[in-house]
Amino acid sequence: MSDDTIRLVTIGRIIRRRRRLLIILTVVGALVGYGTSFLFPPRYTTSASVLLPGAWEERELLTQAEIATSSVVLDRAAATLGWPGVGGSGLRDQVSATATDGNIIKVSGTADTPKRAQQLADQVARQFVTFAARIAGDDTDPEAAAQPEALRQMVVRTSRRITELADAAGSGQTVESVQTRTELAKLRTALQEAINKLDEADPAAGQANLVVMGPAARPAGEAPPTRMQLIVAGALLFFVLAVIGHLAAARMSRRLRTEPEIAAALGSELLGTVDVPGERPAHRPEGSGPRARFRRLLGVDIRWDVPTPRASGDEAGRRIRYRRVCARLRDRLPEPRRLLLVVPDGDETARRAAEQLVAEAESDPLFRTAGVSVSRPMVPDRDHELGALVVLSAGSWTAGELAGIAEACADAGHEVVGIVLAGPVRVRATRSAGRPRETATPVFAVDDATGGSG
Repeated sequence: MSDDTIRLVTIGRIIRRRRRLLIILTVVGALVGYGTSFLFPPRYTTSASVLLPGAWEERELLTQAEIATSSVVLDRAAATLGWPGVGGSGLRDQVSATATDGNIIKVSGTADTPKRAQQLADQVARQFVTFAARIAGDDTDPEAAAQPEALRQMVVRTSRRITELADAAGSGQTVESVQTRTELAKLRTALQEAINKLDEADPAAGQANLVVMGPAARPAGEAPPTRMQLIVAGALLFFVLAVIGHLAAARMSRRLRTEPEIAAALGSELLGTVDVPGERPAHRPEGSGPRARFRRLLGVDIRWDVPTPRASGDEAGRRIRYRRVCARLRDRLPEPRRLLLVVPDGDETARRAAEQLVAEAESDPLFRTAGVSVSRPMVPDRDHELGALVVLSAGSWTAGELAGIAEACADAGHEVVGIVLAGPVRVRATRSAGRPRETATPVFAVDDATGGSG
């Protein structure tokens, strides 16, 4: 797994073999999200739109949006609302303003109830319009506001008088009349340019008053994140983290899976691989303590990173593999052929393979089976055996654990003469109605994992 590419089939295997654990963690994540929702009280948001008639540049709209959330506007809105303990500074995190298309400033207000959110947005919009009108000079003295218009009327009358003087100067037959008409035309042009500059300088000349486009709508739902969103996010987060945790653990796994790695760790030669019909109970470790029951409850007593067993042929084909292993042993060993069959504790697939190997070998060679604990390996002392044959399944043990078994064999005086790998397979259903082959259960010695002579 450490060198394999993470594929969808791997994630599917995690979900299929760890579904009980994933369901429990997903429920825990949903509960965590539900508890987190109490730290974030419900919030409601609504908006009021303010129209800015006329032609506005983008930077001017941004300026108006900043004015809508200025301290002056917020202080006036807070004073008008009169909410206990809420001032202009307290509204700064509850009010926002953005410029949208169509020369519209959208003023948004957020509060703990729909009614307060509506009141906040409406009041800030009204105070913004009032303050913007004051800045633009819309609420100045009427006499001061009438002065530019009077000046324009005076310029118009002066322009008419200039035209009359130009007509009285003659038709331009003399040099003096031409000079007079030229000077009067320059004067008329200068007056018109002055009026144009005055119009440009007047902030209200080309832009009308700001208008609030109706009251803000009362919000019908909470602003995100809502309680349901937090619950879903918590469940999804725990589920994803659980899957990532499984993938990370598999990537960091040091269990040996390839034949050369296993042979190098045990310091011996691989004699062959045998097939063991997969049975679901065989993959569950034995145990009746609280820890074992808890692991069965969570569904983690079955390894998920073991590939799905491949389909196997018939029983005759499986027996041929065992016979070939026995034949290789007979060719490698002199007379008499006695071997210690070493099986790691907890490897149910290897244990069943050892049973079948003893059954196929009958008494040639003669096996004495010993279960060895990988945490504290101890192998029985040598008793007329010519060596040890290690039977194990791939992907179950690390290099250190296998090296410990090899050292335990050497300490007991056994040479590891070979390795047999056992792999689970799926047995195909047969259509034959004939009576199945009856095989007698072989009788062989089994030594305790703690060691001792048998």
